[in-house]
Amino acid sequence: MTNGIKTSTEDSDELVTIKEASEWATQHLGKTVTTSNISYLIQYGLIKKLGGNGSTQVSKQELKSYYKSYNGDRELSWKNQLGEDLNWALSFDQYKEAETTKHVHRLHPYKGKFIPQLVEYFLDSHTDHFKKDVCFKQGDIILDPFSGSGTTMVQSCELGMHAIGVDVSAFNALIGNVKVIKYDMFAVQTEISRITKALKGFLSNSHTIEFEEKLLQSLSKFNNKYFPVPDYKYRLKRGEINEDRYGSEREKEFVPTFNKLVEVYNIKLRQDNADTFLDKWYSQHIRDEINFVLDEIGKIRSEDTKNIISVILSRTIRSCRATTHADLATLYEPITSTYYCAKHGKMCKPIFSILKWWETYTKDTVKRLSQFNCLRTQTFQLCLTGDSRTIDIFGELRKKNSDFADLAVKQKIKGIFSSPPYIGLINYHEQHAYAYDLFGFERKDDLEIGPLYKGQSREAKESYILGITNVLNNCQKFLVEDPDIFLVANDKYNIYPAIAKESGMQIVNQYKRPVLNRTEKDKGAYSETIFHLKRHQ
Repeated sequence: MTNGIKTSTEDSDELVTIKEASEWATQHLGKTVTTSNISYLIQYGLIKKLGGNGSTQVSKQELKSYYKSYNGDRELSWKNQLGEDLNWALSFDQYKEAETTKHVHRLHPYKGKFIPQLVEYFLDSHTDHFKKDVCFKQGDIILDPFSGSGTTMVQSCELGMHAIGVDVSAFNALIGNVKVIKYDMFAVQTEISRITKALKGFLSNSHTIEFEEKLLQSLSKFNNKYFPVPDYKYRLKRGEINEDRYGSEREKEFVPTFNKLVEVYNIKLRQDNADTFLDKWYSQHIRDEINFVLDEIGKIRSEDTKNIISVILSRTIRSCRATTHADLATLYEPITSTYYCAKHGKMCKPIFSILKWWETYTKDTVKRLSQFNCLRTQTFQLCLTGDSRTIDIFGELRKKNSDFADLAVKQKIKGIFSSPPYIGLINYHEQHAYAYDLFGFERKDDLEIGPLYKGQSREAKESYILGITNVLNNCQKFLVEDPDIFLVANDKYNIYPAIAKESGMQIVNQYKRPVLNRTEKDKGAYSETIFHLKRHQ
């Protein structure tokens, strides 16, 4: 017996080292599982840490139970729920998160974006059991009339294709464009270094950094006592602890320590006003630092360099909002004190300085831009800000890049790959409200198709059908005679056949794919369909 677990030569009871667990899981799942992956499972209480004398072991049976959803079990379960026409090959579950958020795709968070492998699948030149025909080739122009975070543009650049994006959100257009620009990396790094040095100088006159260091020391001591890793999470997973009650009790216990530090270091937890997003969701100290860095960015002469560093600042302040770690995706109420964090299973704190995240994201951005530079091709990509229902694509393109406009007018756009907004699910402007406040972009909420505030009523669906139809009808003016149009949607209301008909098109094929790990909290069975549309012959 070892820690209450019987060991034997039987596979079901066998104890293995982390390295052996990594090798076994890799073979079992048919994809690489690193020792770090196994350590993560232990740290977060998903499997129990066993063994002694400095040698960590885990139960192979526990690993089997954890991975039960793989190797067909999850596929079978989801097909039972979503239908046998579910194309599991398009789940891309063989890719790690680092691969589905590769290089510039993770320059800035964005709700509702599709993974780059999905775009690659339909744009590249391969064929398989499901994809019978090749629709696009190098040198073609691809259009994404709902450009979002610019995934289609980035992958077009990798594949040697030109791409035009259109988005009604000025900030979305900025995100997409900074991903595909060819930068003077020396100039970018020089400006980052200058601003970082200036920010540290600004903070040298503040007690914020010292306050956070003292607070972290107190939290570490407290967490080691009441939330030991990995035992606490393991017991939590097995229902041995009432998390709500225990967490609430520990919150109250730590409050006096927090309040004393706030008083000693004269920390201002809120701003005087709460009129705007920046007023409400940031402490006064954070707001002062944001304004300082924004002023420094304003001194940059190169527009391209200024834009990419502005996006770094936006990414930084998103991570510094006064909210819990569990509520980053959906904000509820500002948090100004330490709190029990259900996501991490310990006491956590709000952010009181942007420096840590600023340094993290500047380094990460430079690394990702450099990675993409090795993959990009000499092609054109540009996202236009406008309403895809009415925009003169070639006319607006000429204002931005005359060479690209000449090419587009000459050869026309070969097709569309896009994910239209879903009905009543996401407020596409509000998700970046902090950036609109910060940069002073004009919001165009009233031009969103299928906005959250309109819900999913019959009237909302009819409005959505009209909106998407108008987009397709307008875009067809700029397409080749026989274009290929791919639209990614969760069509639970079966409205895309009507959209195709109203657009003078027909659905020639459709691919139903599982969407894995759709959000931070929703792991349920969910699918979307890729509709392939062609003009009526």
